Amino acid sequence: MNSTRILARGARLLAVSAFLALVSGQAAPQAVNEDNEMPIVPFRVDVPQAAIDDLRSRLANTRLPDQIPGTSWEYGTERSYLEELLAYWMNEFDWRAQETRINAFDQFTTVIDDVDTHFIHQRSANPDAIPLMIVHGWPGSISEFLDIIPPLVDPAAHGGDSEDSFHVIAPSLPGFGFSGIPAARGYNPERIAHMLAELMERLGYESYAIAGGDWGAIINRHLANHYPERLIGLHSNMILAGPPADEEQRNRADPEELALTSARAAYMQNETGYQAIQGTKPQTLGYGLADSPAGVAAWIVEKFHGWSDLPQGPDGNLDDNFSRDDLLTNISIYWFTGTITSSTRIYYENRNTPAEKPIEYIDVPTGAAIFPAEIYLAPRAWAEAAYDLRHWTLMPRGGHFAALEQPELYLNDLREFFRTLR
Repeated sequence: MNSTRILARGARLLAVSAFLALVSGQAAPQAVNEDNEMPIVPFRVDVPQAAIDDLRSRLANTRLPDQIPGTSWEYGTERSYLEELLAYWMNEFDWRAQETRINAFDQFTTVIDDVDTHFIHQRSANPDAIPLMIVHGWPGSISEFLDIIPPLVDPAAHGGDSEDSFHVIAPSLPGFGFSGIPAARGYNPERIAHMLAELMERLGYESYAIAGGDWGAIINRHLANHYPERLIGLHSNMILAGPPADEEQRNRADPEELALTSARAAYMQNETGYQAIQGTKPQTLGYGLADSPAGVAAWIVEKFHGWSDLPQGPDGNLDDNFSRDDLLTNISIYWFTGTITSSTRIYYENRNTPAEKPIEYIDVPTGAAIFPAEIYLAPRAWAEAAYDLRHWTLMPRGGHFAALEQPELYLNDLREFFRTLR
């Protein structure tokens, strides 16, 4: 990269950091460092009070659609549930408490590929800790990992073994949450994988582990496809593997697993409408969502409801699986940062940006945590044909948002898998 472009990017970061200094009381950086690398800037979340007041005003003036009597979630987000959630958001939810919770972690920003990239970087006191980058998806955020980061970093303080320590890096994806919004086309999962590889290199990690679900699983697969030599291991709670081309490998699939795969695919037939609009016309959708917190909440909680392992089945109550504070922290991040539209564009970019390198066999030690209500399930034999599969856990319960829905199961599986690679 030439020096003119480096300095231009540096100037833009300084401008952004100067704004952050105004809202968080931080000192802005003075210059790009001597090695012509972009600086890494400390970051704190501090939403202006005017934005919180505006949110409450908009919630007070919400106009909800009608709902056919006797229906539940089959048409989409159920009205009575949403009314209760919005009332809680307006009258009881304490965003400042959630800011304090997020700001308990060490956070930073740095410019990568022209995008201001936010990340948590929580280092363990254990010098033998494994660097672990954990990557969220849509409609998630770094808030999914707030409960599991402390026991990953300091397991001994949370009833675990200090030998299972990790340095945790949790980035906000480009266009999501506290990261910047790309101003150009083409930020597909493969390009984001390159960005995250650059982040880990900039942090000084020559070798590291990766984990994630949803887009995080897809991005990490690209990262493993491009940079296998850098990775200690790959953990996924949404293992991606289609039917192998080789007939013998294809026929190794267990019939019961094939039945589960088919059943989950049938269920998802009515769960993919969002993909069509976000993958083709995300801007049109964005006008409604960017203007309405009720719209953002309805759009997001419908996915948490449809993709979770609810005890009462498809009409179950989300309160059984997630606290309202956890749901609204995630939703509030999208609202306050104005990233609901930019986050949906990853679907468009994934459809419309040509692949740089086709996905090949993932020659990285891989662990899979299989939660029964995950949106996509693959038989183990298919996964073995696509990955260097070392670890396979069939979970007794849980769904798509595993780290938030079943933190203990998820945490224990991470520890168990990476324990074999230390």
